[in-house]
Amino acid sequence: MRLAMKSAAFALVITLMAGCTGKNSRNEIDHQVEALLSKMTLHEKIGQMTQYSYGGEKDSIPREVIEQVEKGEIGSFLNIHEVGVSNKLQSLAVNNSRLHIPLLIARDVIHGFRTMFPVPLGQAASWNTLLVQKAARISAIEASAEGIRWTFAPMLDVAHDPRWGRIAESCGEDPYLISKLGVAMIRGYQSDNLADSTALAACGKHFVGYGAAEQGIDYNTTWIPEVLLRDLYLVPFREGVKNGLATIMSAFNDLNGIPASGNPFTLRQVLRKEWNFDGVVVSDYTAMLEMINHGYCTDEKEVAYKAIMAGVDMEMVSTTYSKYLEELVKEKKVPEKRIDDAVRRILKLKFKLGLFRNAYTAPGRNKVDLQPDFLATAQELATQSLVLLKNENHALPLNRNIRSIAVIGPLADSPADLMGCNVADGQAKDSRTPLFALRQSCEPSVRINYAQGLKTSRSKETTGFSEALDAARRSDVVVLFLGEEAILSGEARSRAFLDLPGAQEDLVREVAKAGKPMVFVIMAGRPLVFNTITPLAQSVIYSFHPGIMGGPAIADILLGKSVPSGKLPVSFPRTVGQVPIYYNHMNTGRPPTEQSKDIPTGTALDPVGYTAYQLDVSYTPEYPFGYGLSYTTFSYGDLKLSSQTLMKSDSLVITTSLANTGVFDGTEIAQLYIRDIAASVTQPVKELKGFQRLNLKRGQKVTVRFVLYPEDLAMHNDKMQWVTEPGKFFVWIGGSSDSGLKGEFEYR
Repeated sequence: MRLAMKSAAFALVITLMAGCTGKNSRNEIDHQVEALLSKMTLHEKIGQMTQYSYGGEKDSIPREVIEQVEKGEIGSFLNIHEVGVSNKLQSLAVNNSRLHIPLLIARDVIHGFRTMFPVPLGQAASWNTLLVQKAARISAIEASAEGIRWTFAPMLDVAHDPRWGRIAESCGEDPYLISKLGVAMIRGYQSDNLADSTALAACGKHFVGYGAAEQGIDYNTTWIPEVLLRDLYLVPFREGVKNGLATIMSAFNDLNGIPASGNPFTLRQVLRKEWNFDGVVVSDYTAMLEMINHGYCTDEKEVAYKAIMAGVDMEMVSTTYSKYLEELVKEKKVPEKRIDDAVRRILKLKFKLGLFRNAYTAPGRNKVDLQPDFLATAQELATQSLVLLKNENHALPLNRNIRSIAVIGPLADSPADLMGCNVADGQAKDSRTPLFALRQSCEPSVRINYAQGLKTSRSKETTGFSEALDAARRSDVVVLFLGEEAILSGEARSRAFLDLPGAQEDLVREVAKAGKPMVFVIMAGRPLVFNTITPLAQSVIYSFHPGIMGGPAIADILLGKSVPSGKLPVSFPRTVGQVPIYYNHMNTGRPPTEQSKDIPTGTALDPVGYTAYQLDVSYTPEYPFGYGLSYTTFSYGDLKLSSQTLMKSDSLVITTSLANTGVFDGTEIAQLYIRDIAASVTQPVKELKGFQRLNLKRGQKVTVRFVLYPEDLAMHNDKMQWVTEPGKFFVWIGGSSDSGLKGEFEYR
C-alpha cells in the first residue's frame, strides 16, 4: 500500500514525471532531469552527492538526520535494511524537502539478502551464468522488499592472491570468467527494467586494481602497468559497462601512486571518455577521506577538490563534499558544471529506478524471504559450486552398504560459517548444516556419529580429539569438515599463511589412527594449502562457503544423489611461497620444464637447466584453474578447425567430440583457451575464451562447438591501441587449463 503524499508541490512533480520509467527514451529522462536540476540550489545539488550511513529504527532517527533530509542535504542512505525505516525517510524527503527528491537506499547485497547463496568465489565454481543470474534476481527481490534499490555488487576485481581476504567476494583469477559471471549478476540485480520495483541498481567494484594489492594485504598499494591494467584488470568492468551496469565504485587502493577515488585517468579518461559511461560513480566507505592517509591530499578540502575533479559523483559516509564543495565553487577552483554533471547522473538513476513515480515500498512485500523456490535455487547453486578435487578408488559417492558415518570437525554443524563473509542480513538460524542434512538424508538404519573435534577452525585446544577418534572407530567411514570459519575471509581478513588454521591438521592425523576411509569437505573463502594431509583422504571436496543450503547440497553429493560438476575459478597453490600463481601468466625466456625439479646441473658459465622455477616446490599449482573431477569420466577427441586461417572479417569454428565414458550421468564444463604465439607485447601462455556446461547421460557422445572472432584475439599494443595482430595462435579445448586437445591457426 502506497503511503500518502501530503505535499501538493510533490504531486505537481509527480504529474510532471508521470510515466517516466526505465524504458522511457534517454531524451525524455534527460528532459525531466534538466527541469529539476535548473530548480536546485548549489547546496541542494551537493546534498544529492552525499550518502549517509544509518541503520537504526524508524522511531529513533536522530533529529539532525531528519533535518538534513528535509533540507535536501542527503541524497542516499547506506545500511538501511528495514522497510519501515526506508519509508519513513522517503516520506521526509518527498513530503518535507523543498524539491521533494526521493532518496536512494543502498545496502551490501553481495551473495544474498535473507536467502544466502555461496560466496561469489563459490558461485564462480559453478561456471553457470544463468544460475548465478537467478541468484542475483532472488537477492534483488528480497532486498527491494525492504526498500533497498541499490546494491554494492558485483565485485569485478581480478584476484591473483589467495592471501587477500576479499578473494571470497571475487569470481576468481580470469577476466573472461569474471566478465561472464559479473554480467549475469548485473542482469539479475537490475532485471530487464530498472523501474521494476524489484530491481536493484548494480555497482561494479572496486575500480580499479584492488585485487592486485601487494602481499595480498587489504587496502594495500597496487602497481599495474597500463597494458596489464587494460588487458586484465579493466576487462570485467568494461564488459559490465557494455551490458548496462548502472553504477561503479572507486576503490580503496592507490594505483601507481594515485588513489582510485582521486584518479582522473581511470575515472575520467577511461570510464567517461573512452567507455562513455554515464552512470553514477560512488566512493567506497570513507575512501575519499583516506586519500589523506595515502599522502595524496593534505586536508579534507583537498580531498573534495581532487575527488570531484577526478570524477567521483557521490561520497560514501565521509563528508568532505558537504563541507567544502560550495566553498570550492565560490573560489572558482571547481566549476559548478562538475557538480551539475554529477547530480545529473544521480537524478537520472533515481528516475530510471522509478523513484519519482513511487519512492515507497509496500510493507507487506517483506513476506518474500526464504520462499521454497529461493531455497531450491540456493541448494542447486551450492551443489554446482562444489569441486571434487580427489576421489581415489571411487570412494565417493558413499557406498549404500555403509551403516555408520563419523561426522567430525568444527565446520560440520556451524550454521553461521556456512554463509561465509559479507553477510549483512542473512541469519544463522536459516542455515541447514551438513550434520543436519546427513541426519535428514541418510536411511534410518545409518548411524551418524558426530564429534566436533575442535570448537572453531582456529582452535588449538585438543581436548575434543579423543571423542573424535572414538567416533571414527565406531564408524564405517569418516567425513571431516575442515577449512576456515567465515570471519577469516572477507574485508580486512588477509592471511600470511594459507594452511588450515588451528589444530585441524593434528585432528586429521589423530582421526586417521582409526584406520577408516576418510573424506575431507573443506569450506573456505579462499584457496587453502592442505597437501600434507591430502594423502590421508580418499576423497576431497572443496565447497568454499556454500550458503544456507550448503548442508543439503553436500549431503546429496556425498550420498550420490547429485554428481559433482564444479570447476575451480582460481588456481590453488602448493604452498604460500608460490603466491601469486595463476594460469594466464606470461612466459619467460627460460620457461620451466618437467625436468625443472631439482638443483640444476649447470653453472653460471654453462647454465644447463637454468629455468624459471623454485628449487623446493614444483612450478605447477596444486590444482589448476578450471580443474574439477566428477563421479563419471569424460573423454575429448577429434579436434577440428573450420580453417587453418582466420581472416579479418570472418570467424573460426572449433569443434571436438565429448563423451561420457563413466557409469554416472554427469555435467562437464568444456573450456576453450588460446595463445598468441608472438605479438608486439608478450601475451599469456593461455587465455580462456569460452566455456560450456554440458549435461551428458552415461555413454552419451556430443559435439562441442566454439566460435572465435578476430576481436577475441585482440590486445593492447605498446601504444595502448586495441588491435588484433596477424600471426599464429594455439587453441585448446579441454576440461581444465592444464589439459586439452591442441590445434593451431593463423590470423591474417
